[in-house]
Formats: sequence, structure tokens, C-alpha cells
Amino acid sequence: MIGWRRALLWLVLAIPAALMIQRFASGEALAMDLYHPSGEMSVRLMILALLPGPLTDALGPNRFLRGWLAIRRNLGVAAFLYALLHLVFYVLDMQLVSAMVGELAIPGIWTGWLALALLLVPAAISFDAAMRRLGRRWKQIQRLVYPAFLLALIHWLLLDWAWGPALVHLAPLLVAWTLRMVMRRRTIVTRSIA
Repeated sequence: MIGWRRALLWLVLAIPAALMIQRFASGEALAMDLYHPSGEMSVRLMILALLPGPLTDALGPNRFLRGWLAIRRNLGVAAFLYALLHLVFYVLDMQLVSAMVGELAIPGIWTGWLALALLLVPAAISFDAAMRRLGRRWKQIQRLVYPAFLLALIHWLLLDWAWGPALVHLAPLLVAWTLRMVMRRRTIVTRSIA
């Protein structure tokens, strides 16, 4: 991706974080008020990073999907950074390490910590030199985003108990994965008939 385009993409990706930080710094919002928007932004960016792969497999490459694939790593790293921001708001709200440790046994809390830990690894190797050095293993490591995404959704469900919004966020991926599976089966059936 050309440098100015990447800079513009990162500027756009940073705007919600800047607004959240500004709301907190101005006293307009408490740290606990920013849990949901920062966590939801992380989940949305994970979805945007996960969607172009199955869509390209199902629909074939086109200019739009190739462009989307070109920014997928940026979206994944941004998802991790919003998860970190989510953690920062949690730390600012809890204030004491002992309070955070006391909550670790709660399933809604440890699922969030585990999702963040799983996201850390792909985010840490999301640069070209790591891709070249790791070869095929790079893609396998990047697949940690899938369990991280599922754990983030579970974290959301266990803490918020708002099943509707979480399922709405999951729906595009379910549709894309289903579409890819259907198209792959169709291809296999067509090849076996021919």
C-alpha cells in the first residue's frame, strides 16, 4: 500500500480512539463508560479483517476485494490496538491491580484477557519482514484471530448480556463463511461431475 494511503487509513482508524480519549480527558465520560465503545470497535475491526478472505474465496477476486485484502493487516492491528485501549480504560476504572486480579476468576473477564493475549501474537508479527521470515507459519499464526474473535464475543456476551448486538456483529462472518462453504462444495461437485 502506498505510504500516503496507509497514513490516511490510520488517520481514519484513529479518529474513534481520539474521540474516546478526548471524552475521558475532558471528564465528559468515565473510563467505565468507554468500555463498550472501545471493545465494540475492536470487534468490528476484527470482523472487517476477517471478512475479505472468505468473500474472495466465495465470490472470486475483484478490485474492491483486492483493495480490502490489501488493508486487512492494518485492520487486524487496529483491532488489537482498540483492544489495548479497552484494557487501558479497564485499568483506569479499576485503579488497583488487586481489584483486577480479584476479577480474573469471572468468565466474562478472563475471556477478555485470553482474547487480548491471542490477538497480541498476530499483531506482533503483522509486518512484511515477519511474513517473509516465517513463511507458511505466518499464516497459521495469523489464524489465532479466529479464536480471539470468538473469545471477544463470549467476553461481550458474558458481561453485557446483550445477545442481539453481538449476534448482529457475528452475522456477516457467518454469512461469508457459509457462502464460502457452499461455493467450495459446488466447485467440488462440479469437478466430480466433469
